[in-house]
Amino acid sequence: MQDPAAATLASELKAIPLLDVGASFPLETLARAEARAHALLDLATRGVPAIALRSLDAVSRRWLVKWDNAHLDEIDQIAVRLARPGAYFLSVNYEWGCTCRVAPAPDAASARLVRVLDWRTPGLGRNILAARVAGAVGPFVTLTWPGYTGVLQAMAPGRFSAALNQAPMRKPVGFLPLDWAANRRRVWRMPHPTPAHLLRHVLETARTFGDARRMLIESPISTPAIFSLAGLSAADTAVIERQETDSRVHDGASVAANHWQAPGWIGRPRGLQSAERARMMRNVTTDLDPAFRWLAAPVLNDRTRIVMVADAKSGRLVAQGFEAGRAATLPLSI
Repeated sequence: MQDPAAATLASELKAIPLLDVGASFPLETLARAEARAHALLDLATRGVPAIALRSLDAVSRRWLVKWDNAHLDEIDQIAVRLARPGAYFLSVNYEWGCTCRVAPAPDAASARLVRVLDWRTPGLGRNILAARVAGAVGPFVTLTWPGYTGVLQAMAPGRFSAALNQAPMRKPVGFLPLDWAANRRRVWRMPHPTPAHLLRHVLETARTFGDARRMLIESPISTPAIFSLAGLSAADTAVIERQETDSRVHDGASVAANHWQAPGWIGRPRGLQSAERARMMRNVTTDLDPAFRWLAAPVLNDRTRIVMVADAKSGRLVAQGFEAGRAATLPLSI
């Protein structure tokens, strides 16, 4: 018998909005779902003094200007529309944990990407939206938030699916606050796009799995990252571990969490139980099942915000938003 409390909660869940948008999808999603953007900013900046946010915005914008960031004009317009501090800082900053698997479909007829996104900030799962972008080389669907200029996970029908994980933190001294500061100073000197902006560029310009793989391996980035990529055929899968100008590639069925698999690369794992999440993810199904029956701790935890399975060959995607370890939206099937 179904738990009455669970049944009541399920009846209150809302659908993930699916918005058809053009190349300027961050501005379009903001215009069409601005209330969601303000709700997220309220949660993300709760307890942070406005003067601190303005200072973080100023530093973030200087970095964007210093290196002639391709999305500066777009972020300027978003900041003007929001008319509150935090827009610049939240456009370039990311602190999350993720777990991914790229592997063949159960029938071995295609490649699939299984993605779980964790983030400290509550509300990201409840306020997720799906933007179906009319890209120049083909459409893609990105699970995103109104006004966000990067791409963290997406499926491009007939091309590939991809996701971005945060890489381990370098350990220059081994004391977390000093490590964080040292990593930020390093970013200030990097004249390269953020990993989320690179992934957006790949979705906008790469025509094939091979093109995307090459770009994610070779393109310099401002911050270390881990990319998961699944093409069309069952063999077209890869996890690409990245330093700013170096890469290590794990072709074939692979998993990614928030620690390095590359020998000799050292860093502090991100998120909760990174190694344990990776071990569990190796055995999860790649079924396009919106019930996500495989989802369990530690891959599912209090910080889980998005669960997604994508198949670019069929153009299918299933996803759901999560908060506090339970569903926060109805499942989305495309």
